[in-house]
Amino acid sequence: MLSLFTPVVVLNQKGYIQNDNVIFLNRSSTRRCLQTGIVGLPNVGKSTLFNAMMGAPAAAAENFPFCTIEPNHGTVALYDEKLEKLAEIHDSVKVVPTSLEFVDIAGIIKGASEGLGLGNKFLSHIRECDALIEVVRCFEDDDIIHVENSIDPLRDIDVIDTELALADLSMVENALAKTKTKSDDVVVTLKKALELLGEGIWLSSADWTDSEIKILDIYPLLTRKPVIYAANVGEDDLSTGNAMVDTVREYAESRGSEVIVVSAHTESELSQLSQEDKNEYLEALDVDANMVGMRPLVKAAYKELGLITFYTSGETESRAWTTAAGSTAPQAAGKIHTDFEKGFIRAETTAYDDLIKHNGPSGAKAAGRVRSEGKAYIVNDGDVMLFRFKN
Repeated sequence: MLSLFTPVVVLNQKGYIQNDNVIFLNRSSTRRCLQTGIVGLPNVGKSTLFNAMMGAPAAAAENFPFCTIEPNHGTVALYDEKLEKLAEIHDSVKVVPTSLEFVDIAGIIKGASEGLGLGNKFLSHIRECDALIEVVRCFEDDDIIHVENSIDPLRDIDVIDTELALADLSMVENALAKTKTKSDDVVVTLKKALELLGEGIWLSSADWTDSEIKILDIYPLLTRKPVIYAANVGEDDLSTGNAMVDTVREYAESRGSEVIVVSAHTESELSQLSQEDKNEYLEALDVDANMVGMRPLVKAAYKELGLITFYTSGETESRAWTTAAGSTAPQAAGKIHTDFEKGFIRAETTAYDDLIKHNGPSGAKAAGRVRSEGKAYIVNDGDVMLFRFKN
Protein backbone atom coordinates (compact mmCIF):
# COMPACT_ATOMS: atom_id res chain seq x y z
CA MET A 1 0.00 0.00 0.00
CA LEU A 2 1.45 3.35 -1.00
CA SER A 3 1.36 5.99 1.71
CA LEU A 4 0.22 9.58 1.41
CA PHE A 5 2.33 11.69 -0.94
CA THR A 6 4.79 8.94 -1.81
CA PRO A 7 6.78 9.67 -4.99
CA VAL A 8 5.89 6.92 -7.47
CA VAL A 9 6.14 6.06 -11.14
CA VAL A 10 2.92 5.89 -13.16
CA LEU A 11 2.46 4.75 -16.73
CA ASN A 12 5.06 6.27 -19.02
CA GLN A 13 2.90 8.53 -21.18
CA LYS A 14 3.91 11.14 -23.72
CA GLY A 15 5.58 14.06 -21.97
CA TYR A 16 7.09 12.10 -19.08
CA ILE A 17 10.50 10.63 -18.34
CA GLN A 18 10.67 7.93 -15.68
CA ASN A 19 13.19 6.90 -13.09
CA ASP A 20 12.81 4.60 -10.08
CA ASN A 21 11.32 7.15 -7.69
CA VAL A 22 9.72 10.10 -9.41
CA ILE A 23 8.38 11.43 -12.67
CA PHE A 24 10.29 14.23 -14.36
CA LEU A 25 7.93 16.33 -16.45
CA ASN A 26 9.33 17.47 -19.77
CA ARG A 27 9.44 21.25 -20.14
CA SER A 28 7.38 20.91 -23.34
CA SER A 29 4.36 19.57 -21.45
CA THR A 30 1.30 21.77 -21.92
CA ARG A 31 -0.12 21.52 -18.38
CA ARG A 32 1.75 23.62 -15.83
CA CYS A 33 1.80 22.23 -12.31
CA LEU A 34 2.56 24.22 -9.19
CA GLN A 35 6.20 25.24 -8.80
CA THR A 36 8.01 25.31 -5.46
CA GLY A 37 11.41 26.99 -5.61
CA ILE A 38 14.27 25.76 -3.41
CA VAL A 39 16.30 28.81 -2.37
CA GLY A 40 19.03 29.74 0.10
CA LEU A 41 22.59 30.98 0.36
CA PRO A 42 25.25 29.10 -1.62
CA ASN A 43 26.38 25.77 -0.11
CA VAL A 44 23.54 25.30 2.39
CA GLY A 45 22.43 21.97 0.89
CA LYS A 46 19.83 23.05 -1.70
CA SER A 47 21.06 20.91 -4.58
CA THR A 48 21.85 17.94 -2.34
CA LEU A 49 18.29 18.07 -0.99
CA PHE A 50 16.86 18.49 -4.50
CA ASN A 51 18.77 15.46 -5.79
CA ALA A 52 17.63 13.36 -2.84
CA MET A 53 14.00 14.33 -3.40
CA MET A 54 14.29 13.50 -7.09
CA GLY A 55 16.00 10.19 -6.37
CA ALA A 56 18.63 10.96 -9.02
CA PRO A 57 21.63 13.28 -9.51
CA ALA A 58 19.60 15.88 -11.42
CA ALA A 59 21.56 18.88 -10.11
CA ALA A 60 25.27 19.48 -9.53
CA ALA A 61 26.12 19.61 -5.83
CA GLU A 62 29.70 20.73 -5.17
CA ASN A 63 31.51 22.46 -2.32
CA PHE A 64 31.82 25.92 -3.90
CA PRO A 65 29.48 28.91 -4.39
CA PHE A 66 27.26 29.12 -7.50
CA CYS A 67 27.68 25.44 -8.33
CA THR A 68 24.05 25.74 -9.49
CA ILE A 69 23.58 28.38 -12.20
CA GLU A 70 20.61 27.42 -14.36
CA PRO A 71 17.61 26.21 -12.32
CA ASN A 72 17.03 22.44 -12.17
CA HIS A 73 13.45 21.22 -12.52
CA GLY A 74 11.90 17.99 -11.27
CA THR A 75 8.20 17.13 -11.10
CA VAL A 76 7.05 14.64 -8.48
CA ALA A 77 3.83 12.66 -8.75
CA LEU A 78 2.00 12.85 -5.42
CA TYR A 79 0.30 9.50 -5.16
CA ASP A 80 -1.94 9.13 -2.10
CA GLU A 81 -3.82 6.31 -0.42
CA LYS A 82 -7.24 7.78 -1.23
CA LEU A 83 -6.51 7.80 -4.94
CA GLU A 84 -5.18 4.25 -4.78
CA LYS A 85 -8.30 3.05 -2.99
CA LEU A 86 -10.60 4.81 -5.48
CA ALA A 87 -8.76 3.12 -8.35
CA GLU A 88 -9.27 -0.26 -6.67
CA ILE A 89 -12.99 0.36 -6.13
CA HIS A 90 -13.58 1.35 -9.75
CA ASP A 91 -10.97 -1.02 -11.21
CA SER A 92 -9.59 1.98 -13.09
CA VAL A 93 -7.45 1.41 -16.16
CA LYS A 94 -5.46 4.58 -15.53
CA VAL A 95 -4.40 6.30 -12.31
CA VAL A 96 -3.24 9.95 -12.44
CA PRO A 97 -1.98 11.61 -9.25
CA THR A 98 -1.47 15.32 -8.76
CA SER A 99 2.05 16.67 -9.14
CA LEU A 100 4.29 19.35 -7.71
CA GLU A 101 7.31 20.78 -9.47
CA PHE A 102 10.45 21.54 -7.48
CA VAL A 103 12.97 24.04 -8.84
CA ASP A 104 16.53 24.14 -7.53
CA ILE A 105 17.58 27.80 -7.84
CA ALA A 106 21.11 29.24 -7.61
CA GLY A 107 22.30 30.56 -4.25
CA ILE A 108 21.72 34.19 -3.32
CA ILE A 109 24.26 36.56 -1.75
CA LYS A 110 24.21 40.10 -0.38
CA GLY A 111 23.69 42.54 -3.21
CA ALA A 112 21.75 40.14 -5.46
CA SER A 113 19.00 42.74 -5.85
CA GLU A 114 21.66 45.06 -7.29
CA GLY A 115 23.01 42.44 -9.69
CA LEU A 116 25.75 40.82 -7.57
CA GLY A 117 26.23 37.06 -7.85
CA LEU A 118 23.64 35.87 -10.34
CA GLY A 119 21.54 38.88 -9.41
CA ASN A 120 18.48 39.56 -11.51
CA LYS A 121 18.73 36.19 -13.26
CA PHE A 122 18.32 34.46 -9.90
CA LEU A 123 15.41 36.70 -8.93
CA SER A 124 13.60 36.09 -12.22
CA HIS A 125 13.67 32.34 -11.53
CA ILE A 126 12.10 32.92 -8.11
CA ARG A 127 9.34 35.08 -9.59
CA GLU A 128 8.14 32.09 -11.63
CA CYS A 129 7.53 29.99 -8.50
CA ASP A 130 4.29 29.72 -6.52
CA ALA A 131 5.98 29.03 -3.16
CA LEU A 132 9.50 28.92 -1.74
CA ILE A 133 11.37 26.38 0.35
CA GLU A 134 14.21 28.31 1.98
CA VAL A 135 16.99 25.93 3.00
CA VAL A 136 18.79 27.21 6.11
CA ARG A 137 22.04 25.67 7.28
CA CYS A 138 21.74 24.46 10.88
CA PHE A 139 24.79 22.23 11.15
CA GLU A 140 28.51 22.67 11.75
CA ASP A 141 31.00 21.14 9.31
CA ASP A 142 34.45 22.65 8.77
CA ASP A 143 34.78 20.76 5.49
CA ILE A 144 31.80 22.51 3.88
CA ILE A 145 32.37 26.14 2.93
CA HIS A 146 29.90 28.78 4.08
CA VAL A 147 29.80 31.93 1.98
CA GLU A 148 29.82 34.07 5.18
CA ASN A 149 32.54 31.93 6.84
CA SER A 150 30.38 31.22 9.90
CA ILE A 151 27.10 29.49 10.76
CA ASP A 152 24.23 31.80 11.72
CA PRO A 153 20.75 30.76 10.47
CA LEU A 154 19.00 34.03 11.33
CA ARG A 155 21.68 36.08 9.56
CA ASP A 156 21.30 33.87 6.51
CA ILE A 157 17.52 34.28 6.53
CA ASP A 158 17.92 38.03 6.89
CA VAL A 159 20.20 38.17 3.84
CA ILE A 160 17.61 36.46 1.66
CA ASP A 161 14.65 38.36 3.14
CA THR A 162 16.44 41.66 2.60
CA GLU A 163 17.40 40.93 -1.00
CA LEU A 164 13.90 39.82 -1.95
CA ALA A 165 12.38 42.87 -0.25
CA LEU A 166 14.84 45.21 -2.01
CA ALA A 167 13.99 43.62 -5.35
CA ASP A 168 10.27 44.20 -4.67
CA LEU A 169 10.98 47.75 -3.53
CA SER A 170 12.65 48.46 -6.86
CA MET A 171 9.77 46.90 -8.79
CA VAL A 172 7.14 48.93 -6.90
CA GLU A 173 9.12 52.16 -7.33
CA ASN A 174 9.33 51.52 -11.08
CA ALA A 175 5.60 50.73 -11.23
CA LEU A 176 4.77 53.97 -9.43
CA ALA A 177 6.95 55.91 -11.85
CA LYS A 178 4.76 54.59 -14.69
CA THR A 179 1.37 55.29 -13.07
CA LYS A 180 0.46 58.44 -15.02
CA THR A 181 -2.48 56.65 -16.62
CA LYS A 182 -3.23 54.40 -13.64
CA SER A 183 -6.30 54.73 -11.40
CA ASP A 184 -6.08 56.25 -7.93
CA ASP A 185 -6.64 52.79 -6.41
CA VAL A 186 -3.51 51.47 -8.12
CA VAL A 187 -1.42 54.39 -6.87
CA VAL A 188 -2.72 54.06 -3.30
CA THR A 189 -2.06 50.30 -3.25
CA LEU A 190 1.46 50.64 -4.65
CA LYS A 191 2.30 53.39 -2.14
CA LYS A 192 1.08 51.17 0.69
CA ALA A 193 3.31 48.36 -0.59
CA LEU A 194 6.24 50.77 -0.89
CA GLU A 195 5.82 51.94 2.70
CA LEU A 196 5.64 48.37 4.04
CA LEU A 197 8.71 47.25 2.11
CA GLY A 198 10.58 50.33 3.29
CA GLU A 199 9.89 49.21 6.86
CA GLY A 200 11.19 45.72 6.11
CA ILE A 201 7.72 44.11 6.23
CA TRP A 202 6.99 41.32 3.78
CA LEU A 203 3.87 41.98 1.76
CA SER A 204 2.52 38.53 2.62
CA SER A 205 2.43 39.58 6.30
CA ALA A 206 0.21 42.64 5.68
CA ASP A 207 -3.59 42.90 5.50
CA TRP A 208 -5.00 43.60 2.04
CA THR A 209 -8.50 44.15 0.73
CA ASP A 210 -9.79 42.08 -2.18
CA SER A 211 -9.40 45.03 -4.54
CA GLU A 212 -5.82 45.63 -3.38
CA ILE A 213 -4.99 41.96 -3.93
CA LYS A 214 -6.24 42.16 -7.51
CA ILE A 215 -3.92 45.10 -8.09
CA LEU A 216 -0.92 43.38 -6.49
CA ASP A 217 -1.58 40.27 -8.58
CA ILE A 218 -0.53 42.28 -11.62
CA TYR A 219 3.05 42.38 -10.34
CA PRO A 220 5.25 39.28 -9.68
CA LEU A 221 6.25 40.39 -6.19
CA LEU A 222 8.63 38.07 -4.34
CA THR A 223 7.60 38.95 -0.78
CA ARG A 224 4.02 37.83 -1.39
CA LYS A 225 5.08 34.22 -1.92
CA PRO A 226 4.54 31.64 0.84
CA VAL A 227 7.81 30.51 2.45
CA ILE A 228 8.60 27.18 4.10
CA TYR A 229 11.85 27.06 6.06
CA ALA A 230 13.83 23.83 5.70
CA ALA A 231 16.27 23.67 8.62
CA ASN A 232 19.10 21.51 7.26
CA VAL A 233 20.74 19.55 10.10
CA GLY A 234 23.23 16.72 10.48
CA GLU A 235 21.80 13.23 10.76
CA ASP A 236 22.35 13.10 14.55
CA ASP A 237 19.98 16.06 14.97
CA LEU A 238 17.27 14.90 12.56
CA SER A 239 15.01 13.41 15.21
CA THR A 240 15.48 16.11 17.86
CA GLY A 241 16.63 19.29 16.11
CA ASN A 242 19.11 21.60 17.81
CA ALA A 243 19.46 25.13 19.18
CA MET A 244 19.85 26.61 15.69
CA VAL A 245 16.60 24.96 14.59
CA ASP A 246 14.87 26.47 17.61
CA THR A 247 15.89 29.97 16.51
CA VAL A 248 14.55 29.31 13.00
CA ARG A 249 11.25 28.05 14.45
CA GLU A 250 10.90 31.16 16.60
CA TYR A 251 11.48 33.41 13.61
CA ALA A 252 9.15 31.44 11.34
CA GLU A 253 6.41 31.60 13.95
CA SER A 254 6.64 35.39 13.92
CA ARG A 255 6.12 35.23 10.15
CA GLY A 256 3.35 32.64 10.26
CA SER A 257 5.49 30.22 8.24
CA GLU A 258 6.14 26.48 8.47
CA VAL A 259 9.45 24.90 9.51
CA ILE A 260 10.51 21.45 8.33
CA VAL A 261 13.62 19.81 9.79
CA VAL A 262 15.58 18.01 7.07
CA SER A 263 18.99 16.45 6.66
CA ALA A 264 20.12 16.78 3.06
CA HIS A 265 22.99 14.39 3.76
CA THR A 266 20.65 11.77 5.22
CA GLU A 267 18.18 12.19 2.37
CA SER A 268 21.02 11.67 -0.08
CA GLU A 269 22.05 8.47 1.69
CA LEU A 270 18.46 7.19 1.82
CA SER A 271 17.92 7.80 -1.89
CA GLN A 272 20.59 5.17 -2.65
CA LEU A 273 19.13 2.43 -0.42
CA SER A 274 16.53 -0.29 -0.82
CA GLN A 275 13.33 0.06 1.23
CA GLU A 276 14.52 -2.57 3.71
CA ASP A 277 17.86 -0.80 4.21
CA LYS A 278 16.08 2.56 4.52
CA ASN A 279 13.94 1.19 7.35
CA GLU A 280 17.00 -0.10 9.17
CA TYR A 281 18.86 3.19 8.68
CA LEU A 282 15.95 5.26 10.02
CA GLU A 283 15.47 2.92 12.96
CA ALA A 284 19.14 3.34 13.87
CA LEU A 285 18.66 7.13 13.77
CA ASP A 286 15.41 6.87 15.77
CA VAL A 287 13.64 8.79 13.01
CA ASP A 288 10.02 8.30 11.92
CA ALA A 289 9.72 7.56 8.19
CA ASN A 290 7.08 10.31 7.95
CA MET A 291 9.74 12.87 8.94
CA VAL A 292 11.88 12.27 5.87
CA GLY A 293 11.48 12.39 2.12
CA MET A 294 8.81 14.30 0.23
CA ARG A 295 5.92 13.95 2.66
CA PRO A 296 6.61 16.79 5.12
CA LEU A 297 7.71 19.19 2.37
CA VAL A 298 4.70 18.50 0.17
CA LYS A 299 2.24 18.76 3.05
CA ALA A 300 3.79 22.05 4.12
CA ALA A 301 3.69 23.35 0.54
CA TYR A 302 0.00 22.49 0.18
CA LYS A 303 -0.78 24.14 3.51
CA GLU A 304 1.15 27.33 2.67
CA LEU A 305 -0.47 27.53 -0.76
CA GLY A 306 -3.95 26.90 0.67
CA LEU A 307 -4.62 23.87 -1.53
CA ILE A 308 -6.96 20.90 -1.30
CA THR A 309 -7.41 17.75 -3.37
CA PHE A 310 -10.59 16.45 -4.98
CA TYR A 311 -11.03 13.35 -7.11
CA THR A 312 -12.74 12.06 -10.23
CA SER A 313 -12.96 8.29 -10.50
CA GLY A 314 -14.37 5.68 -12.83
CA GLU A 315 -13.46 2.60 -14.84
CA THR A 316 -11.44 4.55 -17.39
CA GLU A 317 -9.50 6.74 -14.97
CA SER A 318 -9.07 7.75 -11.34
CA ARG A 319 -7.45 11.16 -11.00
CA ALA A 320 -6.55 13.56 -8.20
CA TRP A 321 -6.96 17.29 -8.83
CA THR A 322 -5.60 20.28 -6.94
CA THR A 323 -7.63 23.42 -6.31
CA ALA A 324 -7.58 26.32 -3.88
CA ALA A 325 -9.38 25.89 -0.58
CA GLY A 326 -12.70 27.71 -0.82
CA SER A 327 -13.18 26.92 -4.51
CA THR A 328 -16.76 26.55 -5.76
CA ALA A 329 -17.83 23.48 -7.71
CA PRO A 330 -17.64 25.33 -11.07
CA GLN A 331 -14.14 26.59 -10.23
CA ALA A 332 -13.04 23.04 -9.42
CA ALA A 333 -14.60 21.83 -12.65
CA GLY A 334 -12.52 24.45 -14.46
CA LYS A 335 -9.35 22.71 -13.24
CA ILE A 336 -10.34 19.82 -15.47
CA HIS A 337 -11.45 21.86 -18.48
CA THR A 338 -12.61 25.42 -18.99
CA ASP A 339 -15.73 24.10 -20.79
CA PHE A 340 -16.72 22.30 -17.57
CA GLU A 341 -16.76 25.59 -15.69
CA LYS A 342 -18.50 27.57 -18.43
CA GLY A 343 -21.26 25.01 -18.94
CA PHE A 344 -21.52 23.78 -15.34
CA ILE A 345 -24.92 22.34 -14.40
CA ARG A 346 -24.27 20.38 -11.21
CA ALA A 347 -21.72 18.15 -9.47
CA GLU A 348 -22.65 14.71 -8.17
CA THR A 349 -20.55 14.69 -5.02
CA THR A 350 -19.62 12.04 -2.46
CA ALA A 351 -17.30 12.47 0.50
CA TYR A 352 -14.40 10.03 0.25
CA ASP A 353 -15.14 8.56 3.71
CA ASP A 354 -18.77 7.90 2.72
CA LEU A 355 -17.65 6.17 -0.47
CA ILE A 356 -15.37 3.86 1.50
CA LYS A 357 -17.87 3.27 4.31
CA HIS A 358 -20.59 2.14 1.87
CA ASN A 359 -18.28 0.05 -0.34
CA GLY A 360 -18.35 2.20 -3.45
CA PRO A 361 -20.62 4.49 -5.43
CA SER A 362 -23.63 2.13 -5.56
CA GLY A 363 -23.65 1.63 -1.79
CA ALA A 364 -23.12 5.34 -1.15
CA LYS A 365 -26.01 6.20 -3.48
CA ALA A 366 -28.31 3.65 -1.82
CA ALA A 367 -27.43 5.19 1.57
CA GLY A 368 -28.29 8.67 0.31
CA ARG A 369 -24.71 9.89 0.55
CA VAL A 370 -24.38 11.05 -3.08
CA ARG A 371 -25.35 14.72 -3.24
CA SER A 372 -26.28 16.93 -6.18
CA GLU A 373 -24.43 20.18 -5.61
CA GLY A 374 -24.93 23.46 -7.48
CA LYS A 375 -22.83 26.46 -8.40
CA ALA A 376 -22.55 27.79 -4.84
CA TYR A 377 -21.14 24.58 -3.37
CA ILE A 378 -17.70 24.92 -1.73
CA VAL A 379 -15.55 21.89 -2.51
CA ASN A 380 -14.15 19.96 0.47
CA ASP A 381 -10.80 18.20 0.62
CA GLY A 382 -11.37 14.58 -0.43
CA ASP A 383 -14.60 15.12 -2.38
CA VAL A 384 -15.19 12.61 -5.18
CA MET A 385 -17.02 14.46 -7.95
CA LEU A 386 -18.79 13.83 -11.25
CA PHE A 387 -19.46 17.05 -13.15
CA ARG A 388 -22.51 17.55 -15.36
CA PHE A 389 -22.22 20.35 -17.90
CA LYS A 390 -23.73 21.60 -21.15
CA ASN A 391 -21.69 22.25 -24.27
